[in-house]
Amino acid sequence: MGGAGFGRPRGQERLQNRVSLVEGAMEAAMEPKANRLITEKSPYLQQHAHNPVDWYPWGEEAFALARAEDKPIFLSIGYSTCHWCHVMEHESFEDEDIAALMRATVVAVKVDREERPDLDNLYMTFCQALTGRGGWPLNVFLTPDGQPFFAGTYFPKESGFGRTGMRELLQRVHMAWTSNRQAVIGNATQILDAVRSQLEARDAGETAEPGEAQLDAARNELAAAYDAANGGFGGAPKFPSPHNLLFLLREFRRTGREENLAMVTATLDAMRRGGVFDQIGLGLHRYSTDAHWFVPHFEKMLYDQALTAMAATEAYLATGDAEWRRMARDIFEYVHRDLTGPDGAFYSAEDADSEGVEGKFYVWTESEIRAVLAGDEAGLFMDVYGIAPGGNFHDEATGQATGANIPFLEEPIAAVAGKKGLGPAELASRLERSRELLLAARQKRVRPLCDDKVLTDMNGLMIAALAKAARAFDDEELAGRAKRASDFLLAKMLLPDSRLLHRLRLGEAAVTGMLDDYAFLAWGLLELYQTVFDPAYLAQAVALAKAMVRHFGDAAGGLFLTPDDGEALLLRQKTYYDAAIPSGNSVAFLVLTTLYRLTGEKSFMEEASRLARAAGPWVAGHPSGFTFFLCGLSQMLAPSAEVTIAGDPDAPDTHALARALFERYLPEVAVVLRPAGEEPNDEPDIVALAPFTRFQLPMGDRAAAHVCRAGSCQPPTPDPAAMLALLDKGKPGAAGG
Repeated sequence: MGGAGFGRPRGQERLQNRVSLVEGAMEAAMEPKANRLITEKSPYLQQHAHNPVDWYPWGEEAFALARAEDKPIFLSIGYSTCHWCHVMEHESFEDEDIAALMRATVVAVKVDREERPDLDNLYMTFCQALTGRGGWPLNVFLTPDGQPFFAGTYFPKESGFGRTGMRELLQRVHMAWTSNRQAVIGNATQILDAVRSQLEARDAGETAEPGEAQLDAARNELAAAYDAANGGFGGAPKFPSPHNLLFLLREFRRTGREENLAMVTATLDAMRRGGVFDQIGLGLHRYSTDAHWFVPHFEKMLYDQALTAMAATEAYLATGDAEWRRMARDIFEYVHRDLTGPDGAFYSAEDADSEGVEGKFYVWTESEIRAVLAGDEAGLFMDVYGIAPGGNFHDEATGQATGANIPFLEEPIAAVAGKKGLGPAELASRLERSRELLLAARQKRVRPLCDDKVLTDMNGLMIAALAKAARAFDDEELAGRAKRASDFLLAKMLLPDSRLLHRLRLGEAAVTGMLDDYAFLAWGLLELYQTVFDPAYLAQAVALAKAMVRHFGDAAGGLFLTPDDGEALLLRQKTYYDAAIPSGNSVAFLVLTTLYRLTGEKSFMEEASRLARAAGPWVAGHPSGFTFFLCGLSQMLAPSAEVTIAGDPDAPDTHALARALFERYLPEVAVVLRPAGEEPNDEPDIVALAPFTRFQLPMGDRAAAHVCRAGSCQPPTPDPAAMLALLDKGKPGAAGG
């Protein structure tokens, strides 16, 4: 009874209900209708799910429609954190007129390059053959049977300044398709034949395993491209390319040439102090738009974090300089905070844009800093990190100051401390407190999109990086992160017969695994085994490597990107070139040679030799384009060494032998732990995987190191110093810190 007297009169309530229904209908009518991408799991495809473009995902439905309607395919490939992909979407794919023109002239297909690297690699090859360049967004016109006849990257909406616009391009393609079909198809056939012939000719070339000549040539090419003033290689734009640094570090170890190490440390220092490193939130941006590592392209990729942290870890081992250990830890802190899922697996990337503006999340005005930090601390932070009242960088188009600042360190903290009359530790502590306050304030801003796909290959890289750092820094927490991610992937992405899936998102594991998934995850597991010595990880690496060879191998040598039972594409490609990330073949070479050394199984070395011979013609043409492949070669020519530590895994003397190895820069050394059996005939699991360890026993009740190099084994020793002396014997004095 009492409720009616306190509410809205019933007639007014009914009227309001009708108004609400009308408003809801109007809002629903105004909301863009979802296209077929709405059911896809990829964040990149989801970004386009409400475009007026009638997008299809890659698949038979789109090609059947193209055949039925007699239209070409417009294939657009990108990824969720690609800035120019966002620009093209806003300009063209959100435009009703362009969308209508696309519906009338083409069947539009969207692909996430990170979900389908096989498609991206295939059609990027054609784009580069047609235009001499590539990049993303990658836009390709195909015949209904998938053959490309025109390709490019970003197209603006309208033509101008010598660049063809999307509107004109669609009209021209439609005209050619309807009035000159045979020429279009003939062009597509010629393109396919030319690319196929070029690839077959390179594969059919004279094969020879690369050797020291290629190592020296790659080193000299990097030295010629080295920017002595700013660090890094080449000019703007400047990419981290950490596999170049890993190669130079190995060549420093192999040859003792100090200039190799100097190029590495100067480059890492410039990156760590530059705007390309997120000085507030930590982690590395994708690349620097200038030669000084100052103005970044702000997206953050998991693979850059993994490989750069790896380079910093190895630089620490080679020099003993704690700065590189801090750099690696800073990167891991960012990944743990912002790129790690609740199950311990790692997300793919963070976008450059927020609120439609690139870098808005990351830059600061003077007033924003003063609103967070107290007067003296604000002044100190701004002075050290180059914060200017009018902004410290200028708009490229107008040359005007932007008012925004990218924090960077013009000088190392130690150098600044002396000028400020402060101790380095005191200055670093004050700046760290300010950084944490600014980070807390920044976390309240609108964040860039996080692409929360879990990719098997990229996770493999981060597992390898964490495992390397865990043993270098004697850090159980980092090892735990690597184990958690590995266990998650093996539970969710591993199929029977050691087959892998490529992508997981929103609980769905899908997409047939490709070469990189097998090679990168196997690498991560090998690094993890050599950190925690759980033979289960080595067993999984062995199984993955055998499945990789079985389903991706070529009798002529090398490994295909796609498996023998994968989707049939125009070409089944093998890639050797180390681009933003190492190629699957490069990592596979490292995996196969390491497995041979850890297990003694000759088939791994035989496959590695075939791979090296197949890669030889490619490497000979441009050695510095294959630096990760050459990392594996450098380790083998060092020469490589194997150490079996035999002893109680929990005993101090066993730990002392392991720590002596892990604290040194010894990239050419592979390590096996052979636990002592509790009973005389009690063989540990490692013996089944590495039979040569059967008779590599402790020395009585003392742990012993069994050192073998170049097929020659030395008497065991319980002494860490004697073990290291055996490993350094004949080396050119580059043992490191």
